[in-house]
Amino acid sequence: MYTFGCPETAEYGARSVASEYVDTVEQKGRRPMSRSGPLPVDPIAEAKRQWTAHGWADAASGMSAVTSIIRAQQLMLARIDAALKPFRLSFARYEMLRLLGFTRAGRMPMASAIARLQVHPTSVTNTVDRLVRDGLVEREPHPGDGRAAMLVLTPAGRDLVERATDALNAKVFADPGLSGDDTVELVRILARFRKDAGDFAEPRPLPDPL
Repeated sequence: MYTFGCPETAEYGARSVASEYVDTVEQKGRRPMSRSGPLPVDPIAEAKRQWTAHGWADAASGMSAVTSIIRAQQLMLARIDAALKPFRLSFARYEMLRLLGFTRAGRMPMASAIARLQVHPTSVTNTVDRLVRDGLVEREPHPGDGRAAMLVLTPAGRDLVERATDALNAKVFADPGLSGDDTVELVRILARFRKDAGDFAEPRPLPDPL
């Protein structure tokens, strides 16, 4: 994926890491080809060197940051996929089950789920369709809006998401591959980036209890 950063593959051209990532997403979750071991050099560091050598020094650091985040996401998703594979869940289906599992009654309007997951409505619909077929979620009429639907977590869905969460906690989240301090700092940096990009607003302070 990052061969454009290696001198011996100059014929590969100027196709960016980001464009290949888009291709990966469009291929519905296909992951980069696995390797038998670490590369002898960091291809992103080599890409930065090439960026600078080609006169793009002002963009070299930004390119390194963007492509590093994209690659880190792929590495994390590979671990998540491995943890969820025994449960026959994708991360998208897991997120939906977990979101419903966090609600008091295991139910939520479809529109609320779309807003919380921050993905296209069509993607959520496809995810829900699969969960319904598997007996993990049910659709029910919305009590106050005849055009809307409620998503309801079934007992089988609740059992599965709890077991899947235990696996993710043990195999991924409890040890993401960073020290505790680095994890806190990384989350802080990314939260600031997301907020500045309009991903969320500063929460309003809660009123004093009555």
